[in-house]
Amino acid sequence: MKIIDAHSHYLPEDILKVASFYNPSWADIEAQLKGMDEAVVEKAILHYPTTDAHIKLSDEEKACKLYNDGLSKVIRKYPHKFIGLGIIPVQSKEKMLYEFKRCRKELGLQGISLASSYNGVYLDDRRFYPLYEEAQAEKIPLFVHTQTINPIGFERVNDPLLTPVIEYVFDMTMCVSKMMMSGIFTNFPSLKFVFAHFGGVLPFLKDRFDTVYTMLRMRNIVKDLGKFPSDIFKNIYCDTSAVKSKNILKMALDTFGAEHLLWGSDYPANKDVLGSIQVIKELDIDKEQKEKILGKNLENIIDLQLTV
Repeated sequence: MKIIDAHSHYLPEDILKVASFYNPSWADIEAQLKGMDEAVVEKAILHYPTTDAHIKLSDEEKACKLYNDGLSKVIRKYPHKFIGLGIIPVQSKEKMLYEFKRCRKELGLQGISLASSYNGVYLDDRRFYPLYEEAQAEKIPLFVHTQTINPIGFERVNDPLLTPVIEYVFDMTMCVSKMMMSGIFTNFPSLKFVFAHFGGVLPFLKDRFDTVYTMLRMRNIVKDLGKFPSDIFKNIYCDTSAVKSKNILKMALDTFGAEHLLWGSDYPANKDVLGSIQVIKELDIDKEQKEKILGKNLENIIDLQLTV
């Protein structure tokens, strides 16, 4: 059974030294390789965890270049083990598209890592449409990570435990929900989005979304989405982000389906890689579905042959 990690992290030294919170383990690629061998993980996505490096550098464009160049070195050194996701400056259309093309054409990165929001601006904003058009045309997937800098609710509660546990995932939840309401998943039907952490708390809200949407449609208070929110959720991809609860995974399967769920370790934030794999293997689903979650779905999203 081929196992591919859809959610792990690496920070180049140039970013690590100007980013708060992150310790040297986030730059220790050799330790990650060792852990992958122990868990029999064939390949791993290297996803940007979102940092404050651009703030410390006072230059978003420079932070993106430092990260992408450093990441590219790892990809070229270990082309059979890692899949790189580049990051892009989002304040300017020209700079955004320039770095997008550089990631693909020059650096060998196979996807883009976006944050769930940028200073309170979510991914439904029209500034991102040129990126979506380019990514859809070039069949480049967009992976979305929770925003760790000023996520939703941060101005009211700033707590070392509550902020990462609650506000990070609520920021992701709002991101996916606003994209649904703006029609992005309909307007860009072949563009593949992969959301970390089950898209926030969407599996817990699925029924409430449908119930409230139905009630509001009857009173013509909310626009017609063309289908129930729960049906829209089944067309996006989400990763498991190291979850080891069978009950949560069952809810995610009910919400997204086995064809749209990807196993992710969230390494090095989570070191129990084997535990998060084992719970997938123990789920009461057939072998083919397990294989899809553990690797085949990601193969369908990214042409992994490009890394050979």
